[in-house]
Amino acid sequence: MTGNIWGHVPLLSVLSAGGSDVSETVVQLLIQLAVILFAAKVAGELTARFLNLPTVLAEVGIGVVIGPFALGAIDIPGFGPLFPIPVIDGFPAAIPVSSELFAIAQIGSIVLLFAIGLETNLRQFLRYAGPASAVALGGVVVPFALGAGATVLFGFAGEGGFFSPEALFMGAIMTATSVGITARVLADLRRLDQPEGVTILAAAVVDDVMGILVLTVVVGASATGSFSVGNLGVVAVKAIGFWLGLTAVGIWTAPHIERVINRFRTPGAGLVLMLALAFLAAGMAELAGLAFIIGAFSIGLALSTTELGHRVEKETTGISQFLVPVFFVVMGMLVDVGSMLNAVVFGLVLSVLAILSKVFGCGVPALATGFNFLGSTRIGVGMTPRGEVALIIAGIGLSQGIIGQDLFGVSIMMTIITTLIAPVVLIRLFRVEGTGLRRGDSGTSLETPIAASTDSGDTDD
Repeated sequence: MTGNIWGHVPLLSVLSAGGSDVSETVVQLLIQLAVILFAAKVAGELTARFLNLPTVLAEVGIGVVIGPFALGAIDIPGFGPLFPIPVIDGFPAAIPVSSELFAIAQIGSIVLLFAIGLETNLRQFLRYAGPASAVALGGVVVPFALGAGATVLFGFAGEGGFFSPEALFMGAIMTATSVGITARVLADLRRLDQPEGVTILAAAVVDDVMGILVLTVVVGASATGSFSVGNLGVVAVKAIGFWLGLTAVGIWTAPHIERVINRFRTPGAGLVLMLALAFLAAGMAELAGLAFIIGAFSIGLALSTTELGHRVEKETTGISQFLVPVFFVVMGMLVDVGSMLNAVVFGLVLSVLAILSKVFGCGVPALATGFNFLGSTRIGVGMTPRGEVALIIAGIGLSQGIIGQDLFGVSIMMTIITTLIAPVVLIRLFRVEGTGLRRGDSGTSLETPIAASTDSGDTDD
């Protein structure tokens, strides 16, 4: 907490007697969490029931509505604002929510990426890594170039042009693909075992790894204050080396970790100890100057090979139902609608580029790996939704001062538009009769589909 927020409330004044405002902070946090969880679940229920859309969109949207730039700023008689903006040295803080609430939200993002890692079928991931990597590479390079270029073209880049922190970060946000949202649509359509479905899911996982590495490179370069190509290369090697090393060590030690954890007989030991490993890996990544979410995802991916990992995957549902909605709602709270309106044209243009960059960036490589025009289009559209990964990247950028409220708002706009449009178009494409393979069934053998990642809506609910 920064400042004596809500100090004028009689009850809180009593609780804070003795000069300590710890009780005040706890009471405020409890009330805020209660409002966030209630609002998230009501909004999610209405969205899923009447609009048939991922609940993540409802949670981000309700965060904007109740946040400190909207209803949360209203002065309630006798209580003050529900979500006041912290003040540091007389100026509004860069993160417009309390540090306690923001920390809980970040823990939610760690749990989310850890769960996605656990839900990933490592064997199938490696099996389709070749063609999926080609699709994912196009889905990273093209969006990154268009995102950074558009940032420069519209005058939102700082000194350095294309290699400015703002341009590089907007390019990084454009690379994301939501594994959960795409998997949910494919599961509903019963297309997870089809060539396009398997390729989309495998490519989406590779795409997310690449996107996280791009984020790591940008954040690392931002920390050094240098954006030369050589510096970016050094940070890239460091990021890739850390990720491969952590994942390799995790896979190698996973059986041993499982044996040790299975010796515990206390209830919930497996879940708690694996979450502890996820937090440790996330902390190690952060200490190494990388993004903490890459550590959480890596340890989840490594432990997905164990029977304990599959068991814990189900047990994390209850924790995810509490923490993940908090993350998405808080991400919505960070949006300053007024600042976003100042860049609405740029936001719309960026959203169009976000769609086209995935359709062509992923679709063209798909054409070269045995898919016809219909199949390639399905794959390109399936890679379009940005979802939770883009929100995580945008939140990191705002929290570290790499981007401001205007670009953060634009990122949220792009995420919402792509996540809304992609499922609708994808459903129509899969209803078109005909195979997506160029040579019918003589192409890729798909005996076993990749395990579907849970939709963020399912994870949240």
